[in-house]
Amino acid sequence: MPVTEAYRPDPRFQDLGGDFADPVAPADFPEAIIRFRNDRASASTGLDGLTDAEWRVHFARFQALPGNQAAPLAMRYHGHQFRVYNPDLGDGRGFLFAQLREAPSGRLLDLGTKGSGRTPWSRGGDGRLTLKGGVREVLATAMLEALGVPTSRSFSLIETGEGLERNDEPSPTRSAVLTRLSHSHIRFGTFQRHAALERPDLIRILIDHVIENYYPALTGAADPAAALLEAAVDRAAALTARWMTAGFVHGVLNTDNMNITGESFDYGPYRFLPRNDPNFVAAYFDSAGLYSFGRQPEAVFWNLRQLAGALSLVTETQPLVDALNRFSAAYRAALSAAMIGRLGLTSRGQGADVDLANAAFRALAEGGEALRWEPFFFDWFCGPASEARAMSGPRSTLYGGEACMVFRAILGQYDPQRGERLAHVYFAHPEPEELLYDEIEVIWADIAERDDWRGFEAKLARIETARVAWAYAMP
Repeated sequence: MPVTEAYRPDPRFQDLGGDFADPVAPADFPEAIIRFRNDRASASTGLDGLTDAEWRVHFARFQALPGNQAAPLAMRYHGHQFRVYNPDLGDGRGFLFAQLREAPSGRLLDLGTKGSGRTPWSRGGDGRLTLKGGVREVLATAMLEALGVPTSRSFSLIETGEGLERNDEPSPTRSAVLTRLSHSHIRFGTFQRHAALERPDLIRILIDHVIENYYPALTGAADPAAALLEAAVDRAAALTARWMTAGFVHGVLNTDNMNITGESFDYGPYRFLPRNDPNFVAAYFDSAGLYSFGRQPEAVFWNLRQLAGALSLVTETQPLVDALNRFSAAYRAALSAAMIGRLGLTSRGQGADVDLANAAFRALAEGGEALRWEPFFFDWFCGPASEARAMSGPRSTLYGGEACMVFRAILGQYDPQRGERLAHVYFAHPEPEELLYDEIEVIWADIAERDDWRGFEAKLARIETARVAWAYAMP
């Protein structure tokens, strides 16, 4: 197998044993048509030398990678789904396929799957993924990565040749298997499972594993559980802030959909905002708006409380309460920092940055549907350096409202950060790159009706152009 020197297998999770995962076999798919392979991500893991035939062997047939896990592992976890506890969860249509180190960072990464077949945790489901769901996830991860949101990355999407029956879309529909690259698939719900089973010994083992592999700076902490919760609070606050400035609605913020390293993953009914609307929901079944855009910080904090509840089996309550109490301040700081990053500015200190963030959200609300979301950040990127561009563009008349004038006055006090980014050809376009629902539906219609992938491929190319132009840094 033509792996490069960058390929560094390091399967760690398997050492935890049978209390944490079950060896499973992948489905035997009738076809294996490569629809997407992430060349940039595969280069960072030393797998970019694979031929298409070898790619199919490993990411459709799931033959083990050299020196890696001998068999896929379906991870065990519980979780709250829309705040109702469910002890029957676990990897029901996915598994951990491999772990390896990223070049040059050395981070431990997972290759995990979605749609790879039935497992002991499938609960009567078919263990499959629709091709449409795979296409949507590839687009989501590309856009979120471009916007600087800590996210899993879609690594491979392969059409598998099965017709799937679904209740919420025309059936039979085409099938696929997705492989994602993520820092970790250990969920809040992984800890909840061992708490529900009254196994503090396993919680301690899991804490030690997470600290060793993902938070080595916490090694030797006097209270490992509280130290880990503090770190998780800070990461979750940073992630939530990036969602909010990206105008992103995850849609299903259950505790099994939040991982311990603070990365967003598992994109089902997500949406990017068409306009600033705190009540906007992504999932049609979220009738109460529990996971609406504006309630995402509340939902994340609620989930952190459930993680703290699981950790309370191995430490005292007060240090966990203290860790949770960090969230509000951490989120406010992260939100203002994220807004400064989105606008391409140099910070003037947290107080001033909070004022700017508040003014930006009010300006977005004032602009409403005519302004949308992404065009605002496109027009004002690097602040005063874009004044002439914004005021001669297609939305110039929207920037004369009261809230926008306040925003512009505050913005005028800021200097750009890496202002040379404005020279990128992306900023010469009249419109920014967006990923709204209707465009995704058009992309899918071309695939479903004519097997025409040009729109999908062109969209990914445009998102990549935007990513390079924005050059956002991850928190």
